[in-house]
Amino acid sequence: MPKKIRLGILGGGGDSLIGILHRVASQINDNYEIVGAVFNPDIKESIAFAKEIDVPTDRIYKDFDTLIEEEMKLPANKRIQVCSILTPNFLHFPMALKLIENGFHVICEKPMTTSLEEAKILQKAHEKAGTVFALTHTYTGYPMVRQMREMIKKGALGKIHKVDAVYYQGWINEIIHDKKKRSTVWRLDPKKAGISSCMGDIGTHAFNMIEYTTGLKIKSLLTDFNYLYKDNKMDVDGTVLIRMGDHVKGVIRSSQVATGEENGLGISIYGEKAAFKWEQENPNFLYMLSDSKPTQIYKPGHAYNSKLSLEGTKLPPGHPEGIFDSMANIYLGVAKAIRGKNYNDGEFPTMTDGVRGMNFVEATVESNKGGNVWVELEK
Repeated sequence: MPKKIRLGILGGGGDSLIGILHRVASQINDNYEIVGAVFNPDIKESIAFAKEIDVPTDRIYKDFDTLIEEEMKLPANKRIQVCSILTPNFLHFPMALKLIENGFHVICEKPMTTSLEEAKILQKAHEKAGTVFALTHTYTGYPMVRQMREMIKKGALGKIHKVDAVYYQGWINEIIHDKKKRSTVWRLDPKKAGISSCMGDIGTHAFNMIEYTTGLKIKSLLTDFNYLYKDNKMDVDGTVLIRMGDHVKGVIRSSQVATGEENGLGISIYGEKAAFKWEQENPNFLYMLSDSKPTQIYKPGHAYNSKLSLEGTKLPPGHPEGIFDSMANIYLGVAKAIRGKNYNDGEFPTMTDGVRGMNFVEATVESNKGGNVWVELEK
């Protein structure tokens, strides 16, 4: 197989933050080449954008269906191998399903779908196809998050009894208080974003971070949402109590109206022997706390780190790495899978994580609508 994997992009044109993130991440480890795309619903804008970023325009298609149709006419050694879906939420499911059914590998932004039912349909199609599917819970790509996961696996904390995950942003605060503005943002439109804004967009990251690092599954939850205005149908703030066992409990705190907050994802995990603390805005520092020893600080690139952490570190110690590198580590893991190489199951989130995420979102909405009651997640 040639070195470069042929990559297609759906969405992410113009000044899209997520578009830049994926494109740069795909290039960092020299594994991908963008060969086709639908960057924008307007073909003229798509072509103009392709020229701007120096992508050949001969396979810039007018829409998604045309991309599938024309790519399937090409010989297997020429057509797109994997497509990245960077569109609004409501397009994730139909695009991913058609790609899978036509034999393409998929890298998809989260949430994977807008409902648990859709997620299960996608899961069945994926099982039948046997292709590679990655869900971009980007923060799992940080070396110190991976280090935390590997150390917990080896018993560094002992029995876990408390988890506190938080994801605070403030960007909707400037929009939500203006009735006209809040009616124009797609994340506050149930037809485009699904049944949840805050919990579906960022709360799922906190949920995934808990299950990714601890290896535990959240079994039940109780939710309290805040919508701020009666005409706003989407949650913009929420608190979720979680149970992972009879004596393993925690909380997920998530908000898009936390005034002044930027991208405040963090997790604290408390066990019988020690605890871990990590924050996304300071991703190169993993703190290990103890009742009997001084606080230890783990940093990327050092030989004391796990293989999974070190393989996700590109620079020597003391050289900061960030969100682009984190996403790049997911793309690296996908490249290994596409090429049939061995890889750690922590290198990229999968279809299973997508189904779990939608189960979480629907359970939080059900709990809140039911009057803040406990809801069981599927096993």
